[in-house]
Amino acid sequence: MDKTETDKRFSYQTASPVTYDLLKANAKHNRAHPTQAEAVMWEWLKGKQLGVSFRRQHVIGEYIADFVCIECKLVIEIDGGYHTSLQQQEADRLRTQWLSGYGFKVIRFTNEEVINTTETVIKRIKEHLNDRT
Repeated sequence: MDKTETDKRFSYQTASPVTYDLLKANAKHNRAHPTQAEAVMWEWLKGKQLGVSFRRQHVIGEYIADFVCIECKLVIEIDGGYHTSLQQQEADRLRTQWLSGYGFKVIRFTNEEVINTTETVIKRIKEHLNDRT
């Protein structure tokens, strides 16, 4: 199987069978209970408002991405206050490295950025979408 076929397959079969059910349940819970910043972001991303389809709380490998455009291989993460700890920053670095290894571009915003400067955040996302060509 060549890399293109693997990437396509991976886009749909995104987690190991061992952990998928647990991750899927957690993703479903997260969709039902979004943070304020996630709710604000989803209002901008849903319904192809930016020209592409986004999924929220989507399982990729052993991770749950806050938002992902499979077509563009763009992951958007919204970081709360606990992301400032050194331990969490290292976990985030490893997560980004893993996702990048599968061709995903990961961009991060803080809760405060999303809530207080939404238009700037959306502009940055649009820039990443335009750069995908």
